[in-house]
Amino acid sequence: MKISVIGSGYAGLVNAAGFAHIGNQVTCVDIDPKKIDQINNGISPIFEEGLEDILKDSLKKGNIKATTDIKTAIEQTDLTFIAVGTPSNEDGSINLKFIKTVSKDIGNILKNKDSYHLIIVKSTVVPGTTEDTVGTIIEQTSGKKRGRDFGLAMSPEFLREGKAMEDYLKPDRVVIGAHDKKSADILCELNKPLTGNIITTGIKTAEMIKYTSNAFLATKISFTNEIGNICKKLGIDVYDVIKGVGADFRISPYFLNAGCGFGGSCFPKDVKALIAKSRQLGYTPTLLESAITVNKNQPKKMIDLAKKHLGELKDKKITLLGLAFKPGTDDIREAPAITIIEDLIKAGAIVTVYDPEAQDNIKAIFKDKISYAQAKEEAIASSGTIMLLTEWDEFRDETLYEGKLIIDGRKTLNKKTQADYEGICW
Repeated sequence: MKISVIGSGYAGLVNAAGFAHIGNQVTCVDIDPKKIDQINNGISPIFEEGLEDILKDSLKKGNIKATTDIKTAIEQTDLTFIAVGTPSNEDGSINLKFIKTVSKDIGNILKNKDSYHLIIVKSTVVPGTTEDTVGTIIEQTSGKKRGRDFGLAMSPEFLREGKAMEDYLKPDRVVIGAHDKKSADILCELNKPLTGNIITTGIKTAEMIKYTSNAFLATKISFTNEIGNICKKLGIDVYDVIKGVGADFRISPYFLNAGCGFGGSCFPKDVKALIAKSRQLGYTPTLLESAITVNKNQPKKMIDLAKKHLGELKDKKITLLGLAFKPGTDDIREAPAITIIEDLIKAGAIVTVYDPEAQDNIKAIFKDKISYAQAKEEAIASSGTIMLLTEWDEFRDETLYEGKLIIDGRKTLNKKTQADYEGICW
């Protein structure tokens, strides 16, 4: 199939590379010329395991290209995936400015296109957005009718950052919310090589499936952190508790890892958007609000532990190992490290950081307010206190930390009784 993907961020680029890998002709569209040049030269603008190899292979086969020319991309393809960002407003509600702009662009281009074109929203949007915003804008600007002149669908992504290509190629399910049977049939055919577990629904249902999945996983993490905070006061290792709890098939061990909180582009933003949407509907989602509150407070416990051991933090040298919100990615959006760095700076601490992938992204925020080590050994040598914030495998060697105070926010190490080690929830 001939596919255009508008937006070359995490979701857009991974899906574009994936579509190309399974034999489709894909055109990536983005407004950033630098990103376009990188893609066309086989360089991934983001760090994601396996992505660059697949990108290079697809370029070699002629299955993928990138452009800033949205008009030509849509004219020369039959399916267009919208994968632009959906940032949060100050109140947590979803900001649809990019979705609206792209919808207008698509409508104006389809105005002069005679053939049927299928529009699929891949961006995470609150229920009602695809039909009421995207579909309506395209109809108004194109003068055409959905279900007759163009198709409309929503197919959420469930990709784990750090394992996104693996999840794309071996999904546990594909969800397709379609306006009409023709749209659904085309998307089922597109995804057939990936899985036999294709769930077709209405568009609003597909949108809600995405939010429900992320809200549940985020709540599961916050629940575990809440239990971990209680265990800490009882002198219990929460991971010993979770080992017993997660063995229950009704619960499972997944997403029961206690630590300094969740981050990333999905969980915080999506839960807040669902809360805001619920309030608009006149319902107060108490459980979801609590999940966000627990997560907001969790990183501050790392500061409390530092003060417990060091007293006042002014002029104290502290190293942070790990800046990305999880291993396997360079994404720092909503990462606990940001809050922790801000609090350490306010307290007057002398901060050194190191992350194998996310360092440049943190530097763009904090610039010369903190120091940046070029290797873990340099970072560890610079301070007497080490905070572990991302569980990269290269940080798991306990021999690296001899003579240091370790404050572990991710159960990166297995120490339990040493006086120079303390975990956030164990």
